[in-house]
Amino acid sequence: MDRKSQNPSLKRELGLLEVTLSGVGIILGAGIYVLIGQAAGLAGNALWLAFGLSAIIALLTGLSYAELSSMFPKAGAEYDYVANAFNTRLAFVIGWLVFLSGILAAATVALGFAGYFAALTSVPLIISAVVLLVLLTVLLGYGVKETARVAVISTLIEAAGLVLIIALGLPHLGSVNYWEMPQGFSGLFAASALIFFAYQGFESMVKFSEETRSPETTVPKALILAVVISVIFYVLVALSVVSLLGWQELSVSKAPFSDIVSGTLGPGAAILIAVVALFATANTALMSMYASSRILYGMAGSYRFTARFARVHPGRRTPWTAIAFCGVLSIALLFSGDIAFIANVTNFTLFVTFIVINVVVIFLRFHSPVSPRPFRIPLSIGRLPLIPLAGLVFCIFLLFQQDLPVLGFGIALTVVGIILLVIAESGGKRKA
Repeated sequence: MDRKSQNPSLKRELGLLEVTLSGVGIILGAGIYVLIGQAAGLAGNALWLAFGLSAIIALLTGLSYAELSSMFPKAGAEYDYVANAFNTRLAFVIGWLVFLSGILAAATVALGFAGYFAALTSVPLIISAVVLLVLLTVLLGYGVKETARVAVISTLIEAAGLVLIIALGLPHLGSVNYWEMPQGFSGLFAASALIFFAYQGFESMVKFSEETRSPETTVPKALILAVVISVIFYVLVALSVVSLLGWQELSVSKAPFSDIVSGTLGPGAAILIAVVALFATANTALMSMYASSRILYGMAGSYRFTARFARVHPGRRTPWTAIAFCGVLSIALLFSGDIAFIANVTNFTLFVTFIVINVVVIFLRFHSPVSPRPFRIPLSIGRLPLIPLAGLVFCIFLLFQQDLPVLGFGIALTVVGIILLVIAESGGKRKA
């Protein structure tokens, strides 16, 4: 018998507001606070366009997630989608990449949190990063409702910080050439590939499915709303920051938002944006760990090797062993290296996953055309859905915008997933 069937089920407590704001919270998180300077060095004043290009790809693939989440409203998300379309072997490798992307993001963003915290308190980076990850692990284990409440509050705070940046930049709109690209279109595309990390999170929203009321309709609506809201914020912020600093100064700034606020409102105001950044980075780490723990839980029933991660706490109704493992691994990865490199490695795992997800939507349109789809992507030629096809093409394009070291490291991580699959299969599958 599947060990998951012997456990209590996850608790359905989330509605459209909680899922949407939690999604906005992870999307609007650390990416824009820590990567906007590097992206400006690549895209120049056309930074806003790089955000727009990444947004198109995110939305195209987001619609694929919306359709699949309406068909298979499971916490395992990508694992369940691929398993239903193809087989559990490919599903395991994709699930591994998705799990890893969340853990890498959590560790990297925790160090970003530690950097802001050190600027305010002088606490060593590693100590504050470890403490943050421990506290987030405890929160995740305590309950999904409590986790969602913290995510919603953090989202409102980080959104307020971005609104402040936009408000400071609006009077300066038109002060620069917004089409200036110092490295041409190659720099623009490279910036778009890097910036895609800032949109990471929309795919995590489908992992709320087993803890959401009416997930077949609620999760697709929340996903689309979260992406659209985030795109509007990002484009306005990009226009504002290049108007205030210009791409040259922006690209060399260690803390561009703090520089903007202190330069316009005085040095004391920089503390405010630093506090906002703490909430943004903590929220991103929280939701990244949430997503990784849920896909690990979703994969747990297939192999004896992973069965221990199916355990649900009888009182709190949370997958506590999966959460604990994510917390420990995130702490272990705190020394993972340069944030831009790790962001691009995370993007590699996402691009590969998104390629497969778009293929799954296309395949199921032909293989299972009459299966119920509470949300169905519009625009098709016969059974061929055009939007997932476009998402597939764009994801392949951005994947090959990555540098060779990133591609090599990403391929190595994929091979590790295949090795783990062999180990899992040697231990045998769980019986249904």
